Amino acid sequence: MKLAGVIPVILLWLASYSPQVHAQVAQPVKNKNANTQNRLEKLNFPRSGAPVGRRQGGARRNGCPDLKQPVTALVPGERTVNESISFLALTVSEYPTFWVYLPDLPTNLRSGEFIFQDERGKNIYKTPLKLPDRSGIIGISLPQNPQYALKQDNKYQWYFKVYCGNSQNTSDYYYVKAWVQRVTLTPNLESQLKAAKPGEYRAYAANQIWQDALTNLADMRRTNSGSSTLAQDWNDLLKAVGLEEFAAAPVVGRYGSQR
Repeated sequence: MKLAGVIPVILLWLASYSPQVHAQVAQPVKNKNANTQNRLEKLNFPRSGAPVGRRQGGARRNGCPDLKQPVTALVPGERTVNESISFLALTVSEYPTFWVYLPDLPTNLRSGEFIFQDERGKNIYKTPLKLPDRSGIIGISLPQNPQYALKQDNKYQWYFKVYCGNSQNTSDYYYVKAWVQRVTLTPNLESQLKAAKPGEYRAYAANQIWQDALTNLADMRRTNSGSSTLAQDWNDLLKAVGLEEFAAAPVVGRYGSQR
């Protein structure tokens, strides 16, 4: 008799408590999704597999004026006591794009040059560049020609120079130097890229494929300049390698193939 009277009370209590249980279970899931939405700034692009390069450009000789900010290669690296060095960047592309920040330059400094070499320093591709008249980020793509295609697992080095005067008559210039290696596009990464569309940069970044993550995100920002999400992701990706100071800089030039 007593048990029969208690059971309806228990059932009534469970019915009234059930929505609270569901609400408590749903809350952590929602928070978890929010916390995992953006981890780009916490990614690691370590030093490995190649000599270090020069991420921020000093002057080759004394004929160059002082700049308020240095010419900077947008690549993984770290600041040391005297300079900012660059690490090896990875790509899965045969014809990657390379990115450089240009500060405000005097009006007579409009001649640049991009040089792409193999690991031993032999020139593969070399082109003069007319530089934009305002500060910002530029991209330089290798021409889509088999003679310039990166071979898998090979390391390459690239230089970008800003000449302090006529490039034909001066050996004075600012320069940066960085390394890149083409790695295999694995079935696993390919699957991740398909799942990440249209933001493939997230999959590239999670797999430490710096060069393609930066290029994909830069291209998306150029076509979706009003996206606050892309702007935040751009800031966080640069922050992951200590270059967040250039996150607000516009893309002011693109040289070579436009993919």
